[in-house]
Amino acid sequence: MRAVLITPPLHSHLRAFEALARELVRRGHEAIFLTEPGIALEHGAAQVTLPGAPARPQPRRLLAEIVTGARRTDRLCREGLGVLRGLSPDLILGDQMEPASGLLARALGVPLVSVACAVPMDPEPGIPLPFLGWPHDPSADGLRRNRGGERVADLLMTPQSRVIRHWARSWSLGDLRRLQDCLSPDLALSQMAPGFDYPRPANGCHIVPAGPFRQGQVAQDFPADIAPDPGRPFVYASLGTLQGHRARLLARIARACRQAGAQVLVSHAGSLTDDQARAIPADWVRSFVPQQAVLARADLCVTHAGLNTALECLAAGVPMLALPLTHDQPGVAARIAHCGAGLRLHPWQRNTARIAAAVRTLLDDPGYRQAARRFAAQAGTWEGAAGAIDRVEALFTAPRPATA
Repeated sequence: MRAVLITPPLHSHLRAFEALARELVRRGHEAIFLTEPGIALEHGAAQVTLPGAPARPQPRRLLAEIVTGARRTDRLCREGLGVLRGLSPDLILGDQMEPASGLLARALGVPLVSVACAVPMDPEPGIPLPFLGWPHDPSADGLRRNRGGERVADLLMTPQSRVIRHWARSWSLGDLRRLQDCLSPDLALSQMAPGFDYPRPANGCHIVPAGPFRQGQVAQDFPADIAPDPGRPFVYASLGTLQGHRARLLARIARACRQAGAQVLVSHAGSLTDDQARAIPADWVRSFVPQQAVLARADLCVTHAGLNTALECLAAGVPMLALPLTHDQPGVAARIAHCGAGLRLHPWQRNTARIAAAVRTLLDDPGYRQAARRFAAQAGTWEGAAGAIDRVEALFTAPRPATA
């Protein structure tokens, strides 16, 4: 079959989709990315770009990011339908964060498989939207609170909703208004580890928690110039590739870890100047480190609660202190606390004393590590990209109901 892959140009999303594309190609299928100009893919993945100038860089501020996303959706719909007709795809693999994939699949009449690179967006009673750090609560109060959060989200997402409504009407697709309206009802591939998400008894039967799509990576060596004292706790702190510029928060984390009696390695993803990095009072400060090798030695990870880092911690059996910052990180942090593999601190709780107290609790209470290790014990069974594509092939070969 020929599959077209559509995802926003975010680093972690592109890498996840490339893992799916490699598995498709390994099995003899075609996998073609539909992207805006200027998007670089790894490993020579097949790619068709839309006509026109390269897109603007992804902004960091939320409202600007929403406007940029709406423009990208509009461009994909406006230019992509003709391109896709020329490609004649059998299937579209669409990122849940890009509604153009669902709109285009419906307009072409081809099957859609949604891909949740982060927390699944599929509606479920009792589960708040991913960017909200609220607990799972199917009670009347919980449902009422979730509806309030959805109303706020609808206001924030107005630029994207306008684009969705416009193309849905133009293509006679019905009353589609929200990102959730553009998801696949048949199959959603999720990178969530089994048991990490909240329960989804009502609408979750089509969601496959496959774990990270990128598995079986090259073995990593622990940095030779970092030598933790085995007699003291070793903490790894990282805010990911997009939030590593937060020098003051990283410095606060480092001070808190040292107050808690731990040695700490800080990674800032190349986002700080040399002077800013030197000002962080950590035992070691690096631009980049081999994260899996570091986690294999770490007693605790202080993280922004990005899903990739959270899953790597669970696979390594490392408890987490989650300090969510943006996007779906509050939702990931809430799930870290829900499953018992760590604690989270809200923005107003992040002074040095509160962070140090949380670090001590996580290092002293073995229950958090035991909860993380329960996931690690199952990590070898996570399906990854291979299991995800098994599900795609099963969907594609299943008999479809006859239409009148």
